[in-house]
Amino acid sequence: MLYHYIANASVPSTSGRTIAVIDPSDGQPFEDIQRGNAEDIATAVSAARQCYETVWRKTPAVERGRLLARLSALVLEHGMELSALEQRDCGKPTKQAQADTLALARYFEFYAGACDKLHGDTIPYQDGYSVLTWREPHGVTGHVVPWNYPMQIFGRCVGAALAAGNTCVVKPAEDACLSVLRVAQLAAEAGFPPGCINIVTGYGHEAGDALARHPDVNHLSFTGSPHVGTLIQQAAAERHVPVTLELGGKSPQIVFEDADLDAAIPTLINAIVQNAGQTCSAGSRLLVQRSIYEPLLERLGEAFAALRVGPAAMDLDVGPLIRQSQQQRVWDFLSDAQVAGIPVVAQGQIVEEAPESGFYQAPTLLRDVPPDHRLAQEEVFGPVLAAMPFDDEADAIRLANGTDFGLVAGVWTRDGARQFRMARALRCGQVFVNNYGAGGGVELPFGGVKSSGHGREKGFEALYGFTVLKTVAIRHG
Repeated sequence: MLYHYIANASVPSTSGRTIAVIDPSDGQPFEDIQRGNAEDIATAVSAARQCYETVWRKTPAVERGRLLARLSALVLEHGMELSALEQRDCGKPTKQAQADTLALARYFEFYAGACDKLHGDTIPYQDGYSVLTWREPHGVTGHVVPWNYPMQIFGRCVGAALAAGNTCVVKPAEDACLSVLRVAQLAAEAGFPPGCINIVTGYGHEAGDALARHPDVNHLSFTGSPHVGTLIQQAAAERHVPVTLELGGKSPQIVFEDADLDAAIPTLINAIVQNAGQTCSAGSRLLVQRSIYEPLLERLGEAFAALRVGPAAMDLDVGPLIRQSQQQRVWDFLSDAQVAGIPVVAQGQIVEEAPESGFYQAPTLLRDVPPDHRLAQEEVFGPVLAAMPFDDEADAIRLANGTDFGLVAGVWTRDGARQFRMARALRCGQVFVNNYGAGGGVELPFGGVKSSGHGREKGFEALYGFTVLKTVAIRHG
């Protein structure tokens, strides 16, 4: 049985209740975590506040950086262990779990180097005044981390918050807690003081809600659905607490007739099947210029048909979905598509070795998806790619911007002027031209517009969100 991790110690929940941890590859329970409640959150917040006021706010930036660097090194040292935890907990194929571990280490490495480089400014002003700005931490920050990339998202939000001088209380998703709990233990081993990083497991409507509403939490970061993001904002608004929200997307991949298809096709596939399509920035809409629509779908169909799905440990192209309810959600979308007469171009294959009790879904390529159909408007969060044709640049922009989301977009064209026109016209937080994701890009600010959220994570920009700007005006004659 696993416990909360508060003030560098394993702590049972006051509820006395637990939640079973399910292996998505076979649907069977293999561990238990604590079912945290408001009292557990209060204990964690108190520990974080005590650490902030007595130790962490007085810790020099260079020392915060050294601690993050030690933690990065420990993550690499324990990489196989962390990858195995992530794999079994989330159903990730081996390569994906290992990539997530490396990304976690890189986040800590990046923010280790950024700690002592977060500077204020001096501002020219009237004669007799000296004006300067300081960037100060919020204090205690709350983090609600989702189940699709627990290590990566823990690294990008907690790493930045710690670098900026905050202490943290984290509520990971009940479906995926194991790696985050272990990283918190490694942080204690690295030398982080008790209360600097606190983990409370449990359900969102219990522990997560309590964290969002706690009066001594000074900033909230949340990654998840727009619906829950709205609830987080409402809770924070009651206390006038700032929030950073990343709420998913319905990201388009826009392929023009002059694109290098040999370069594009592997990326188009990976962008929708990575992590079984359970990625906020998944390239889930494929917009193709009409003149190359048929030949591109033919090639993509062949590639989709060759994809194999199976247990995480088999390290195939695609692993299982996280849970049965997510599997049912994907099935519901595909059922709606069938009723609407939307053609299936191709599907991958679930291998015979996959247990029937696992949560598997074959990657599916659909064509001629109406722009107003829910498959083109809503986040499926599964390996389902919705293709549709466009006529010209204006048509592509209209379709690409025609959803409530605005997280990421991919543009495939050799035309340099068009590359810039499209990047300007697309309403989203990131645009990738002739690539998608830029290899992860820890350094690259990430976030969305519209229903995809607001605020930025990753890169140096994230540090600004985890600080408060203070202006100091000194009159000296």
